[in-house]
Amino acid sequence: MRKRLSYVWDYDIDEETFAQILAGTRTLGRLDRDWAALRLLEYAPYPEIVAMLGFRNLVTDWSRWRDRIRSPRRRRGFDFLVAWLPEHHPELI
Repeated sequence: MRKRLSYVWDYDIDEETFAQILAGTRTLGRLDRDWAALRLLEYAPYPEIVAMLGFRNLVTDWSRWRDRIRSPRRRRGFDFLVAWLPEHHPELI
């Protein structure tokens, strides 16, 4: 039995498939890397976001995803992180 992720409750996608979509090595119809990243950023806990997406990808692609994040609180949090990381911990990106 493959593990299902709570933030893809409405799709029959297991963790391995989601990771492939997030990595950009697989698409399922309109479900692509941007879709997976947005799902992760909107619904996953912070440690899981960092583990699956990584700081580098977050900083690099945030401007592409930012306006599609519905939660103002999450958007502000990631705005802060994306601005703070390069200044205070460039070794992480």
